[in-house]
Amino acid sequence: MYEGNVSRITEVWITGIELPGSITIFLYVFFLTIYLMILIGNLLIISAVASENCLHSPMYFFLSSLSLSEILFTTNLIPEFLHVLWEGGAAMYLDNCLAQFYLCGSLGATECLLFASMSYDRYVAICKPLHYFSVMNVTFCGELILFSWICAFASMSITLILVTQLYFCGLKIIDHFFCDFAPILQLSCSDTYVVEVETFIFTSSVTLFPFMFVIGTYVCIIFAIIKIPSSKGREKTFSTCSSHLAAVCTYYGSLIIVYVVPTHNFSRTASKTLSLIYTVVTPLFNPIIYSLRNKQIKLGVKKCLKCLLK
Repeated sequence: MYEGNVSRITEVWITGIELPGSITIFLYVFFLTIYLMILIGNLLIISAVASENCLHSPMYFFLSSLSLSEILFTTNLIPEFLHVLWEGGAAMYLDNCLAQFYLCGSLGATECLLFASMSYDRYVAICKPLHYFSVMNVTFCGELILFSWICAFASMSITLILVTQLYFCGLKIIDHFFCDFAPILQLSCSDTYVVEVETFIFTSSVTLFPFMFVIGTYVCIIFAIIKIPSSKGREKTFSTCSSHLAAVCTYYGSLIIVYVVPTHNFSRTASKTLSLIYTVVTPLFNPIIYSLRNKQIKLGVKKCLKCLLK
């Protein structure tokens, strides 16, 4: 009924974050710096893992895969966000908007599954150390990584297909700093019930279930740490695992609040703030928490930097 009365949208307007000019310049420099730090940190990790034979083990393969997903995820969002921030809003073709939405969802789901795989790797290493190399062999590690990427992109394809079947019309305004699911649905004149149900099932599957799995593995890890006879060993292992768990909880928590928990009463500012946590904050701290605190990764990164400086 809408097709005959309202013209179809081919372009949208991203409003971004409305702030005074002086604050906008500060935020632009701030987020640009963060983006460069994310790129450099993750590229160094990937280079270190690829070049150092001592880092050719399942744990570091997971870390390099996570770093790759972080680079792609932030590159999909932050450059356009900086453009929108600088211009005070920007136009984007609807097809490009949907492509950004698809990549954001796919890469976000990939990271959720990778976090779950990494927590299982740590569970086996700490709780069943004698069986680690037989369980977490290179083949199984590669299968988990491939499953995380393929499952995430394939599942998100279903959501994208359903979204593209909607008829878009109206004000053409996306009150966000990127093409997120809820703002896109607000452009639709069609019935969105099916896509909303499918998206709820998808987001619940890639956030709630992996998150509960991660919590379960870390509970087992904590009990195993308590049994470590050396107080120094307990302290070191617990420090590492607690920082990992804090990063994971921050990432999953923000995703669950934004995409799983009903947010009709949330202000747009609150939604944007929560989105900044998993799009900017978590990608910034993940390389530090998961990789750059590791002695072997540090040595590999130093060697890479020496080679670059030469």
